[in-house]
Amino acid sequence: MSLVEMSGIVDPWLVAEPRPTIDASAFRATLSHFPSGVVVITGFNEHGTPAGLTCQSFTSLSLDPPLVLIAPAKSSRSWPRIAGGNRFAINVLGADHRDISGAFARSGGDKFAGVAWHVSPENLPVLDDAIAVIECEIDAVHHGGDHWIVVGAVRAIGTRTGSGDPEPLVFYRSGYRTLQAESAVSDGAAR
Repeated sequence: MSLVEMSGIVDPWLVAEPRPTIDASAFRATLSHFPSGVVVITGFNEHGTPAGLTCQSFTSLSLDPPLVLIAPAKSSRSWPRIAGGNRFAINVLGADHRDISGAFARSGGDKFAGVAWHVSPENLPVLDDAIAVIECEIDAVHHGGDHWIVVGAVRAIGTRTGSGDPEPLVFYRSGYRTLQAESAVSDGAAR
C-alpha cells in the first residue's frame, strides 16, 4: 500500500509517476542559460596541505542561522581532501580571476602554485585576491545525484577592501561573462 493510499489523501505531489527521460546534453545546455558566480572552495587535507576546487554550485541558504550551500561533484578528487577537515572556505572570484578558476578546475597538480594565499584566523587557506570569503564548518552532507549537497555553517566572513567595487566572475552559456549595470538601484528592485 502506498503512502497516498494509506493516508486517503490524494496529493498530486505524492503520486509516484515515472520520471521523464531528459537528454543530459540538452539539460546542460538549458541550465547554462542561468548565470552563476564562480567560487573556489579551499581547505586543508588531513596532512595540512591546502586543497581546492572551482565550484559554480554555491548559494546562500539561511540568514538565521547563517548557512550556505555548495554542491561539489561526487567524482571530485579534491572535495574528499577538504571534507576530511570538516571545514572549508568559499573564495568568491572577481572578473580578473579567470586563470585562478581554470587552475582550480583542473584535476591533479598543485593548484596553489603561483596563487597568492594565506592562512586565515579560522585556520583555513584563503585566496588573497578573492572579492569575498566565507569560512564554514560542515553542518550536513546529502546525496544529490552525481553531486554532494553540502550545508556549511558560516563561522567567518570578509570582503576585499580598498579596491573599489570589484566585478564578480560570472559563468553563462559555457563561458565567462561580465556584468553591465544600467543603473544602480538602492534596494535592488527595478523601478
